[in-house]
Amino acid sequence: MSETYDVVVVGGGAAGLSGALALSRARRSVLVIDAGEPRNAPADHIHNYLGREGTPPAELIAAGRAEVASYGGQFRAGRVAAVTRDDDGFLLDLDGEDTVRARRLLVATGLVDELPDVPGVAQRWGRDVLHCPYCHGWEVQDRRIGVLATGPMAVHQAEMWRQWSSEVLLLLHDAPAPDEETAERLAARGIAVVPVPVAALEVTDDALTGVRLADGRVVALDAVVVAPRTVARADLLVALGLAPEEVMVGGHVIGTQIPADATGATTVPGVWVAGNVADFRAQVITSAAAGLTAGAAINADLIAEDTRDAVTAYRQMLATVMEEPAWEERYQSKPAMWSGRPNPQLVAEAADLPSGRALDVGCGEGADALWLAEQGWQVTAVDISTTALARAAEHAETVGVADRIEFTHADLREKPPAEQAYDLVSAQFMHLPPEPRQELFARLAAAVAPGGVLLIVGHHPSDLWTPGHRMHMPHMMYTAEEVAAGLDPAEWDVLTAEARRRPGPEPDLTFHDAVLVARRR
Repeated sequence: MSETYDVVVVGGGAAGLSGALALSRARRSVLVIDAGEPRNAPADHIHNYLGREGTPPAELIAAGRAEVASYGGQFRAGRVAAVTRDDDGFLLDLDGEDTVRARRLLVATGLVDELPDVPGVAQRWGRDVLHCPYCHGWEVQDRRIGVLATGPMAVHQAEMWRQWSSEVLLLLHDAPAPDEETAERLAARGIAVVPVPVAALEVTDDALTGVRLADGRVVALDAVVVAPRTVARADLLVALGLAPEEVMVGGHVIGTQIPADATGATTVPGVWVAGNVADFRAQVITSAAAGLTAGAAINADLIAEDTRDAVTAYRQMLATVMEEPAWEERYQSKPAMWSGRPNPQLVAEAADLPSGRALDVGCGEGADALWLAEQGWQVTAVDISTTALARAAEHAETVGVADRIEFTHADLREKPPAEQAYDLVSAQFMHLPPEPRQELFARLAAAVAPGGVLLIVGHHPSDLWTPGHRMHMPHMMYTAEEVAAGLDPAEWDVLTAEARRRPGPEPDLTFHDAVLVARRR
């Protein structure tokens, strides 16, 4: 069977790890799949990352992985060979050897820099062949810098790099000569224009020393700047129906990226992107921030789904939990459901009452009915579970009170008790949704004879505030005051309507029972 995760993060760079960290801290199950090919692997250091300035890229990744792992995030080395929809989630094929399932995907696969086909450029990339002045400008300040024109941004690049050095040259290579206005701008900034194509880079003792032009001349340089064409690593996303969009500058395509909103959400439900795959301009700190933003958005989306599922399950529970099949299942699952002791509020309220006819509603395994019979009452004990009634009857025979108890299988919502037939009607912990509960309690009240007592006890809603509450069904809980409000004051004297403390099964644990005691006039 495939393992299932809340989120699978594809790509273990700054964006992917940042998203994984946020999600792991949100107590989500997270798997990071990484091929180990970071874009910034050739670089010696990371810059402009507050608090991490000058950190080697591999060191940052190692620290990030350790942080994610410390919160339970998991890692797999390898590639995702294919991804497909799987019900409401995704099925990922890992290198054709294993599969995992994910409820959500965060894709942070980055991009590929397509470099100009000039000998030496690829070999020196990230060392002294540079692209971003904010990433590398400080390190080559006041050095001789050649900007190799590879597209419409070349002049802009030259003007940018002029901020870090007064010795900047624009190597036109195959680009057209600047127009008169542009030439004036370059001249004003002291940027020389080299109109001859570049044939290769010159390297001495593993250091860039210049460029060799097509005519054989060598221009001495300490660094060469190129603007690569950036291509999103998006094969995985294309398979899901997400096509990369072209990034245009000055009418020229300079790269591709996956479109997404501000949180990284794509047009495919359940798929987020972060980092360079969605923003070719993003530096390491920007990618990390995007990963955090996407992680938080994914968690919010999962919370919404969890809540929808919980509401569906809760509605199903409310509709079935108090029905006969559910009670039969509970009673049949164990030899005894209850303690065998009568409910304490019944004992407290009925101990001094003169015996007569009693109706025990929801009698279960018979503890209350047996106690009443032992006090001299003639009891009608009603329940919807035949299993519970059979146990109750057996207990009554054992105790010797079977002749004073009539066990009845019935649902009093469908077959109400006879009106004004009982001197005591006791309903202990009868919990139903509000409307059927009110109808049932009205029928129980109608069953009380003149001068008789209605005793209704339930779990008070304040038990939901305690660590030991046993049910979380607010719709089914009630206060004694709510029950009392349903009684006609012209016919009833309410003797007690309160929340009564009762010791719980554990030390320092207290329950609160909603207790209504009313006498029919």
